[in-house]
Amino acid sequence: MLERAVVWREAAWLFGLALALRLAVALYASGRFPPADDGTFYHAVATRIAAGQGYTWAWPDGVVTHAAHYPVGYPALLGAAYALLGATPLSAMALNALFGALLVLGVHACALRFTSISRARLAGLAVAVHPTLVLYTAALMTEAVAASVLVLLAAYALFVAARGGGSAWRLLLGLGGALLTFVRPQLLPILPVLGAVAVLVPADASRRHALLSRLRGAAEVLIIALVCCLPWTLRNCQKMDGCVFVSANGGWNLLIGTFPEGRGSFAPIDGPSVPPECRNEFGEAGKDRCFGRAGTRRIRESPWAWLALGPLKLGQMFNHGAIASSYLQTSNPSLVTERVRTAIATVETLYARLLLLGACVGLLRAARGALGRALSVAAGLFTLSPWGYLAQLCLLGALASGRPGPGRRPLELLALCLLGLCLVTHTVFFGAPRYALVWVPWLAWLMVLPGRPRLAPAHR
Repeated sequence: MLERAVVWREAAWLFGLALALRLAVALYASGRFPPADDGTFYHAVATRIAAGQGYTWAWPDGVVTHAAHYPVGYPALLGAAYALLGATPLSAMALNALFGALLVLGVHACALRFTSISRARLAGLAVAVHPTLVLYTAALMTEAVAASVLVLLAAYALFVAARGGGSAWRLLLGLGGALLTFVRPQLLPILPVLGAVAVLVPADASRRHALLSRLRGAAEVLIIALVCCLPWTLRNCQKMDGCVFVSANGGWNLLIGTFPEGRGSFAPIDGPSVPPECRNEFGEAGKDRCFGRAGTRRIRESPWAWLALGPLKLGQMFNHGAIASSYLQTSNPSLVTERVRTAIATVETLYARLLLLGACVGLLRAARGALGRALSVAAGLFTLSPWGYLAQLCLLGALASGRPGPGRRPLELLALCLLGLCLVTHTVFFGAPRYALVWVPWLAWLMVLPGRPRLAPAHR
């Protein structure tokens, strides 16, 4: 009972600290930093959702069309906040602050599953005061919310496994998985892994029984999430010029990822970069499909040139941590001058590298063989170099070398799958520093990995 009281007290003050820091940013930034980049679109659509006009777009000539270019999840959450609190940036930032504080709770809860209270506190604190995560509260963007939802789902999956909960318990995991998919569709492949983790297999169960139980849990969570997404897909089929699962920008992103002028990051599709066959496509679904075909053709015609962009794409994601500073300067360049942006970016990058180095040390401490130790050391060395993406590749290898399973070191399995998914997704499409935010919280608990896991051996 005493330990439980300590845990609750730790969780409460970590949540309070994280929320206070983020609300302070929200109060300061709400009147100074208007929506920028994709946030301009999210704010406009959320305002329409709050007014009962749905996910639609009003064009300058007065025409209103149904939209699905960006995922619906984040603007829908903003729309709910706007309906309750008013359609202002402060309402959006308050929502971001809440999700940021919940992220800290999720990291803390996950860490408690395999390490001591003091180490779990350290993991939670590292995320609570992370300068990028704190300052990004001002950004009307999806990445931090996606990171929060994913970590909370991981914490819940571990909770269900510990309780030995059945299919009814995994229903909530599937519902949460649908929310994650609506916010960030490219994270859909992680849902079956969460479902497999959320299964308790008795120690005396046969391998076949264990495998079938894990597969059933994975299928349940994935199917529930897909069923929840189905009404939105049907809405798109009915209201738009073609069927779209969640969002109509996959083809865009694939084509952008083939442009050498983007150097692995975003490059606009306009003017001469618009494929000739797509210039008369005006519907969102049709244009996305056309861009997707054009991107596939470019990859097929020059596969080595496309593969050569891979290191540049990963470098865009992982070579520095200047995420919040870039958004703030775009939002208000007169307040965040280049000198101010550089100062903030320096703090962001230094903190990001220290956290990454801590994760390398944690993996080295928990490594189970010579290969894992060697890769952890290599990751640490690359952390001290300009090539941060090589450190992440070594981390991936170190995680894989331990051969984690859904019952045996499940958080390491989830980390392995998430990092691998991020690397593959953004090698195929394109990279940007903000896309790494979904991975950042996982570094905090890698940092506190114990030498010998405390997870009960009954999990298989």
